[in-house]
Amino acid sequence: MNFELLFGEFLLLIATIDPIGTLSIFVGVTGKSPKEDRPRIALKATLIGGAVLLAFLVLGQFILGALDIRLESFQLAGGLILFLLGLQMVFGVGPAVEAPKAEAGHDVAVFPLALPSIASPGSILAVVILTDNHRFTMLEQAVTAVVLVVVLGLTYVLMLAANPIHRLIGDTGGMIIVKVMGLLLCALATENCVEAVQQLWS
Repeated sequence: MNFELLFGEFLLLIATIDPIGTLSIFVGVTGKSPKEDRPRIALKATLIGGAVLLAFLVLGQFILGALDIRLESFQLAGGLILFLLGLQMVFGVGPAVEAPKAEAGHDVAVFPLALPSIASPGSILAVVILTDNHRFTMLEQAVTAVVLVVVLGLTYVLMLAANPIHRLIGDTGGMIIVKVMGLLLCALATENCVEAVQQLWS
């Protein structure tokens, strides 16, 4: 696996997991929680979201095989969805930029932090596409898993430092970062769609 491919995977996972977006949601849903509880909430959310993503990383393609869905078809559909998510991030509309609300009586570490913020539909699609058994060796898939863990670790660290970071970048800074990530996500999604179409027609 070359550095360019590795960096591309890192950008795709950063764009779909969206640590900055998770940071904003974390600040909102833990605003009334005691300070000593916030590290526990951040850790629990990261572990649950990471477990879901790693499960799809390992089992996602087997599930597709059981349903007789070609990975190229899934990649094309996933690319289109990721492109739409990227557009929502760029233009600031839709579910991709609207923070889900915590429900009364529910653990905020599970919802909305672990699901659907960290383990979002976009990040689930991304990990399945990035671990295609026909294109990547077991070693390359293991490297992808390591990249995923790194992004999850970054997300966790940002949640631990949520309040100072949010005060530093402000709402405007967060919005700019989200729009840049959306643009990168659109470009990566386009590449996925083009590659899928080429595979389907070959």
